[in-house]
Amino acid sequence: MTPKTVFFGLLLAGWLHFGATAVCAGQGPHIVLRERDTLPSGPRFHKGNDPLIRVTGRTQVIGSRMRMWQPGTYLEAAFRGISCEIYLDDEVLWGTSHNYIEVIVDHAPPVRLQTRYSHNTVAIDGLGNTRHVITLCKNTEAGIGYLDLAGMTCRQLVALPQPPGRRIECIGNSITCGAGMDLAAIPCGKGQWYDQHNAYMSYGARTARSLHAQWMLSSVSGIGLVHSCCKMSITMPAVFDKTDMRDDSIPWDFNRFVPDVVTICLGQNDGVQDSTVFCSAYVNFVRQIRSRYPEAHIICLNSPMADPPLDAVLRKYIGSVVAYLNGSGDRGVYAYYFSKQFHSGCGGHPDLEEHAQIARELTQFVAKNEHW
Repeated sequence: MTPKTVFFGLLLAGWLHFGATAVCAGQGPHIVLRERDTLPSGPRFHKGNDPLIRVTGRTQVIGSRMRMWQPGTYLEAAFRGISCEIYLDDEVLWGTSHNYIEVIVDHAPPVRLQTRYSHNTVAIDGLGNTRHVITLCKNTEAGIGYLDLAGMTCRQLVALPQPPGRRIECIGNSITCGAGMDLAAIPCGKGQWYDQHNAYMSYGARTARSLHAQWMLSSVSGIGLVHSCCKMSITMPAVFDKTDMRDDSIPWDFNRFVPDVVTICLGQNDGVQDSTVFCSAYVNFVRQIRSRYPEAHIICLNSPMADPPLDAVLRKYIGSVVAYLNGSGDRGVYAYYFSKQFHSGCGGHPDLEEHAQIARELTQFVAKNEHW
């Protein structure tokens, strides 16, 4: 079968776009996504669960594959040689949904791609014959379907450096998922609702990278603390202990990622709720988190896209929750309120630049609070 080849890219300095094609202008990696028939074999093929491939996020081992569910789940691998191939199988949920990914090679600008097939090959070449590090991040959330890392091929897979010792987990809704933010390829109102997802460039992932920390995004679009939007039957407390957080299934092993800092960004989908109902649920959820992470610092955030009436309520409720928990003996719970409303993206979400602004604010607060 002749491979069908598609090029995609993120509009960044040094990259030229020709319709659906992105090529690097000058030196740098050449990245191509194409359909795959079968998996290769031989000594240069490494299975998805190879211990030299590091995967961070809520994942599930399926045979020799690593199944990636949540937005912001990312793999890292170091290899020697001029090229490599990464094999991703897309669930193609509903028969049509295709995930977006972010690919970063060494220190080159990130490239945003969309899978187009059930069996995808991300081929990278044009590299110097030295050691390279590749990062591949799932930009879309569990509700778009999973991605299976089936494996990769390279001349020689080598050990990665030790990961950062710091860890941050970001709990939230579509804002934390990075929904509606990246308009580089498809504008608002065009394509599918998830075409503007970019978890890699979301505020949580950017904050973690700024602080030299690993990250995990425990987030679902539309989810709330006591009320979720869009006829969803789940709330965050019900699915916080799940690997696939869009569905109340597949238990998550909390020992696999123990954060130093946890941020909670909920309330946008709840709207203005009765104070007793909302605050009681918030206290119970913080205690649920505390039962999993006894030593973590927990930061309660207002919604960065909330309009003034909702923002005023969330600040009041969150302040009361933090004061109550501190007064009850848990001094490791804090509040942070963003400086303004961010809503220039699709559907009133923060856009790409606003996520950068949100990340700068949160980075400054965490760095001071944690003495990082």
